[in-house]
Amino acid sequence: MDLNRLPNDKKLQLCRWYFKVGCIFLPFAWAVNAVWFFKEAFVKPPFEEQKQIKKYVLMSAVGAAVWTCALITWVTVFQLNRVSWGATGDMLSFIVPLGRA
Repeated sequence: MDLNRLPNDKKLQLCRWYFKVGCIFLPFAWAVNAVWFFKEAFVKPPFEEQKQIKKYVLMSAVGAAVWTCALITWVTVFQLNRVSWGATGDMLSFIVPLGRA
């Protein structure tokens, strides 16, 4: 989709929709929203809806960053502690390494 073809009110509506989709535990939509609307929010000459678009872009970027940090933290903790968690660690694993025979 070419954002240059959309009127500004439709851009705001689409940006808001992507933000709401990200709120339903789909942080990838926040990342897409932040990247896709960055130019509209910060580079383009001022227009009426730009202030609201800027707000949604910033909230999307912060939300995506927080989710990314949380995911990296969880993966690190899990990888370092899976063995010590015993059966619980095995139940949380998709693939359980068999170890040495």
